Amino acid sequence: MKILIIRHADPNYEIDGLTPKGEVEAELLAKYMVNRPLDFAYMSPMGRAQRTAEYTLKAKGMQGETMPWLAEFYYPAYNPYKQKESFMWDYLPSYYAQHPNLFQPTTWQETEFIKNTTIPEGYRFVTEGLDELMKKHGYEREGMLYRVHNSNTDTIAFFCHFGLECILLSRLTGIAPASLLHHFCAAPSSVTTLVSEERQDGIAQFRCLSFGSTEHLALGGEEPSFSARFCEIFDSPDRH
Repeated sequence: MKILIIRHADPNYEIDGLTPKGEVEAELLAKYMVNRPLDFAYMSPMGRAQRTAEYTLKAKGMQGETMPWLAEFYYPAYNPYKQKESFMWDYLPSYYAQHPNLFQPTTWQETEFIKNTTIPEGYRFVTEGLDELMKKHGYEREGMLYRVHNSNTDTIAFFCHFGLECILLSRLTGIAPASLLHHFCAAPSSVTTLVSEERQDGIAQFRCLSFGSTEHLALGGEEPSFSARFCEIFDSPDRH
């Protein structure tokens, strides 16, 4: 089985849609995907992901299914820098460095400023939704691995969001979400590809073949959007 995690194209957050650049990105993605395998598509209920998926689904003449657990991971915790609640990707590096357990796959939810929030509940909601869907497709979660009930080479796509993508990858690979949220960046409309490996009969794991590919943009002569990144150097007008 192949899993494609596709981030929505360049967003207009004010209307939960796409910017004009985002529309171009989504169209280039559809042109890229039209001759590539895709058997099932699942979308976030949010407008920017729905609009991105619309181009590809129309190009391929197929229907997708909306999953509520694919919505962006909006579960806040108190942020001392902002002195208000904000999301996991908004914390500064110096704050994360004070909480090394956040980077441990088995203990990150026990961190003091995490465990008393709705973040663990949100993580369960997403991962239980993912596990249920994977079981439907023949791969049942069993500890850190998957029990294979229906070995297949289907390709499924998730049209969703960067924060949510990190939660999916965390579940599929066993990496703590903080490591993904703060050390990786998937550009708008990018495609992350994972494939199942069944090196033991009846047991599977998933391996990432590529993260955040923007090949479709390069082929169309379009630069990736900056969204989800922060300033490369401190003395920069880019987002801090």
